[in-house]
Amino acid sequence: MQVLKFGGSSVANAENIKKVIAVIRDKSKDEKTVTVVSALGGITDLLLHCSELAAAGNEIYKDRIREIEQRHLQAVRDLILVTNQSSVLSFVKTQCNEMEDILNGIFLLKELSARTKDRIVSYGELLSSKIISAALNTTNTPVQWIDARELIVTDSNFGNAVVDFETTNQNISAYFQESTAGLFLVPGFIAANKEGIQTTLGRGGSDYTAAIFAAALDVQVLEIWTDVSGMMTADPRLVSTAKIIPQISYQEAMELSHFGAKVIYPPTIQPVMNKGISVWIKNTFAPGDEGTVIRQLLDTKEDSAITGISSVNKIALISLEGSGMIGIPGFSRRLFAALASEKINVILITQSSSEHSICVGISEDNSVIAKRVIDTAFEYEIASKKVEPLIVENNLSIVALVGDRMKNHTGISGRLFNALGKNGINVRAISQGSSERNISTVISSNDVKKAINVIHEAFFETGLKEVNVFLAGVGNVGTKLLTQINKQQSYLLNKLKLKLKIVGVANSKKFAMNEDGIDLSKWQDALNEGQSGSTSDYIDVIKSKNLRNMVFADVTANETVAACYDSLLEKTIAVVACNKIACSSPYPYYKKIKDLATEYNAHFLFETNVGASLPIIGTLNDLMRSGDTVHRMQAVLSGTLNFVFNNYDGRKSFASVVKQAQEEGYTEPDPRLDLGGKDVMRKIMILARESGEEMEMEDIENNSFMPEECMQGSVEDFYASMEKHEAHFKKIFDEAHAAGCKLKFVASYNNGKASVGLQHIDPQHDFYHLYGKDNIVLFYTDRYVDQPLVVKGAGAGADVTASGIFADIIRASKS
Repeated sequence: MQVLKFGGSSVANAENIKKVIAVIRDKSKDEKTVTVVSALGGITDLLLHCSELAAAGNEIYKDRIREIEQRHLQAVRDLILVTNQSSVLSFVKTQCNEMEDILNGIFLLKELSARTKDRIVSYGELLSSKIISAALNTTNTPVQWIDARELIVTDSNFGNAVVDFETTNQNISAYFQESTAGLFLVPGFIAANKEGIQTTLGRGGSDYTAAIFAAALDVQVLEIWTDVSGMMTADPRLVSTAKIIPQISYQEAMELSHFGAKVIYPPTIQPVMNKGISVWIKNTFAPGDEGTVIRQLLDTKEDSAITGISSVNKIALISLEGSGMIGIPGFSRRLFAALASEKINVILITQSSSEHSICVGISEDNSVIAKRVIDTAFEYEIASKKVEPLIVENNLSIVALVGDRMKNHTGISGRLFNALGKNGINVRAISQGSSERNISTVISSNDVKKAINVIHEAFFETGLKEVNVFLAGVGNVGTKLLTQINKQQSYLLNKLKLKLKIVGVANSKKFAMNEDGIDLSKWQDALNEGQSGSTSDYIDVIKSKNLRNMVFADVTANETVAACYDSLLEKTIAVVACNKIACSSPYPYYKKIKDLATEYNAHFLFETNVGASLPIIGTLNDLMRSGDTVHRMQAVLSGTLNFVFNNYDGRKSFASVVKQAQEEGYTEPDPRLDLGGKDVMRKIMILARESGEEMEMEDIENNSFMPEECMQGSVEDFYASMEKHEAHFKKIFDEAHAAGCKLKFVASYNNGKASVGLQHIDPQHDFYHLYGKDNIVLFYTDRYVDQPLVVKGAGAGADVTASGIFADIIRASKS
């Protein structure tokens, strides 16, 4: 004997039912078979809606009944030969007429009792089971239809009736002892009380019906055929990398189903668990898939201590607090008695060890009633200030981590809370049973998708980390960065277990978003077809996305973007900045974003602020973290100016050499920032701040070599003015050349003082042999006294700058 159950989209339409029939015929060839079926997909909810419409006096229920009738009539026409349709079509029409008569009564009375509601919703299973039974008979597969109401006996708790197992088991055993048929078909979900009045078995009732028959008949396996290939490690609608669970214990299955896993429902487990009957979850549309087996004894060699993750939404957290609760017995009893008086189910409980407060998770739908009844129950204590009025928090969800093997593994809680914390997910309450099979966290409903993904990544994805990157600025450097990331995807995945997804790209006027990742070979097309909006609009959308492992890369020179870093860090979004504006802004903002990065455990990395991809800031940070003190720094920090003075010899105009530097991508968008020394001032200030100095731009002495006239007007005016002052630049060069020196624009920091300016560099100086666009920094510290620590290399150019940003993105992603 075997018991099969079919439901979900397996019976949504005629095409799917044909697949169900094929499975039933195949499975019942050699073994006596009981098949339980649910209503056609969505019909139960539609029937419930009809009854509510009628009770509200809305005549639209009549149209809905016609829709229900037509769906079933069409199913008959699609599944049964014309010559055999007449009696089934007549049955469907009769049942739908009955339905309408009952709904007309509800409409007239404007009253809908739980008993009447049970009667209405039961028509779904009655109709589907009769149609499938007739369809099997017409395919030369004889089947005996059983009215579940004659066998399953319950109490009169309409809507969620409790089964009388002693009577029910006797009825089922007696029925099958007398029957000689080989295939039986039973409508799920429905039953009757001892007076023969129809009841229903509640949510997941068709699964429950199958389990009742399986237990009563002592079968070896209960097969539940649905539209998925088993239970999964997480909801695949939320987690694209969710995996099938090959085997799971009864207790784990109940925990997961209690917390929202809808493949199977908790009541289904109890009858089969008591008999040690395995439950096999199979896919009607992929019958060859192994599915999931639910049983008592598991293979203890499984690698993971965690079996799955589930969630329940629309949770309210109610908190009873007060100093008058401490050491006084009876508060918990009164709290739960008050909830029980209104039949409010408690989903989660947590209490502080100080006894100052107790928190309870309930359905959000019951929060208003709960507050009223509890405030009434503690009216005296509230009036005398011993207890505060009940605190109610809505828009919460429970995310549960489930696994029988958790109790044998240390560090599970640590990994869970570390994953949540790194992504800025605040935990409002925590609960763990003494069995250590479940750790439940209460979080904001807005964070559920992100939370389940980061937890799944931490426990199931074998070191693979998916990072969602948002890029602002797709100019020369931004384009090079996207090219580099695209080229390195395979390496990052295979060697670093890092999946970098560029989820957003933006310029100053448009942005494109794709949570699955933008195709980097076609990012220009995506941006062209993207949404119009400013960079600020783009950042607002980024924050609203609330994805896991988010990194924002700023490859602009935009002040508005830099001003948004604080709001990004407060959302635990890592910031990688090529843009120097934030770190060279007034010191309070610089300190604020550094502090926020620490507070929210979000990286703020800006290596490319000084020296493109040279490890200057990283080296300085290492010195400071290891206890060294920086006393003096000397540096050539402008690749632009170094390029200009390495290439200017008076034979070509100074302006033409600057123009060449701009065309080759070495300058800021406005070259005057380089030539006027402001960019170098920013860089030495950033280094001074990173060494511990509270420095502002006005504290830095700028010995500019540029005529004041050159710094006025537009960029075009700037080039024209330089041509006009060529003699000035030629004189500067000639003086240095006559002294046997080279010209270098040097930044200096010495015990709290900083300056920038053009200097003559003699052949013995470390800066003399600095060619092309190279940068150099000399660090003089407690440890590097006579011979400085030197960092030297290419300090400008789109490729090297992009590679520095790329390296920071990887650093932000890996930790």
